[in-house]
Amino acid sequence: MALPNINNIKNLTKEEIKEKIIEIKKEILELKFKQATKQNIKSHLFKHKKHQLSQLLTIQTKSNHV
Repeated sequence: MALPNINNIKNLTKEEIKEKIIEIKKEILELKFKQATKQNIKSHLFKHKKHQLSQLLTIQTKSNHV
């Protein structure tokens, strides 16, 4: 599974970006809970979700400065 592409995010509005950031943070939290309770998780999802979150935050920061 490839890392998410930033081109998919660039077309989102500011509100959609904010909603997506909240959604990704919730998903990361759920993964952490599953890991803490020894449930079966795919550990590569941490990297993918964090990467996606950093892309969203970068786009959000750039759009605030323009």
